[in-house]
Amino acid sequence: MLANGTGTGWSFPFLFMSPSPVQAASPSAQEKRQALHDHILAVVHNRQLAGVAVAMGVGKTLIGLRDMARLLSDTQRLGPTTTPFLVAAPTKTILDSWPQEAHKFGLAHLLDAITFTTYRSLSKTLGQGPYHKLYLDECHALKDSHEPALKSHVARKQSILGLTGTPPAQADTEKGRLVATYCPMLVDYTTDEAVLAGLLNDYRLVVHRLPLSSVRDYVVAFQSGSQFTTSERESYQYWSTRLANAAQDKLPVETLRLLRMQALMHYPSKGRYMAHLASQFKEKVLLFTCNQQQAEEQAEHTYHSKNKESQANLAKFNTGEIHRLACVAQLSEGVNIPNLRIGIIWHAFGNERKAAQRIGRLLRLNPDQTATVHLLMYQDTVDEHWVTQALAAFDPAKISYVEAPRESLGN
Repeated sequence: MLANGTGTGWSFPFLFMSPSPVQAASPSAQEKRQALHDHILAVVHNRQLAGVAVAMGVGKTLIGLRDMARLLSDTQRLGPTTTPFLVAAPTKTILDSWPQEAHKFGLAHLLDAITFTTYRSLSKTLGQGPYHKLYLDECHALKDSHEPALKSHVARKQSILGLTGTPPAQADTEKGRLVATYCPMLVDYTTDEAVLAGLLNDYRLVVHRLPLSSVRDYVVAFQSGSQFTTSERESYQYWSTRLANAAQDKLPVETLRLLRMQALMHYPSKGRYMAHLASQFKEKVLLFTCNQQQAEEQAEHTYHSKNKESQANLAKFNTGEIHRLACVAQLSEGVNIPNLRIGIIWHAFGNERKAAQRIGRLLRLNPDQTATVHLLMYQDTVDEHWVTQALAAFDPAKISYVEAPRESLGN
């Protein structure tokens, strides 16, 4: 959905029309993307505070760069004592994509007018301004600690453009309030809209239902060094019973929920099933695990903060030298992998943003191709609720459910 902030919808019929036999050939994906960017830039034009949510792969970085190019050409709008542009992002990896995109699209001349900073240093860097316009990449990562600097920036009549692929779903949260205040969403262009328009390749989501194992092979270790063995089913029942009686428990209910979630994330049957599922494919498979130990158990080549070979492994995966890569969360933002058709996700987290980022890794194919994302879920547990939340923004027609074969679980 594309909106202008006043309740009036912005439609893009030219992105969906099929030509008649006497018309010219259909526009290419690049031409459609260019047209979409033109309209988005028209929506945010002359807005002091604006936000744009576009599906991963549609080109939010290029939207920001083209907005800069427009402003830089209008030199009268830039004050003589104002530094033109400040770009902020959660990580250096994401910041690095801006110069890469600028060179790719012939906008390298803008780089001399841009200052880059991570969100950790945003307040300090803003204080060294003023900057004519602040670009908040992944603006959903804003925190309350940024607000004083943002408020001062706005008070000086300077502008903000927020960019994200996953705007906050809840308006009453910290992130929701900050985004609504400093970069209110004027455009929300979803993954399914981009697929329908032919800007992104199609996808399908396959949710694999796994039963909790009754085999007593789940080892619970304590900081004291002691341990005991139980089953996944017994462990889940233990934490669910404590939650049901939380009023009498010595631990807060939120702590009990967290402990149950951690238990579900570490049950071994998902690991066995993930390995079995990945072995069925001969092409590239990207495995999203919950932690480094799981990643190391799933694949010979991994990508995580403790592995010094992570970047080399990612490069090999990109070129097709290796066909399986296991990673944890930090691959979710700022990394694109070509020709990736298969992904397997261990745990949903009940988080639409994380799900969208991970699924977005597989939306870089040609528009006529289809990617498949496999999501593992424990049936008859809270995991079902988390999966429902994580996939809430995706087309239900593209989601299917299958029962995991018991022989593949190793139970």
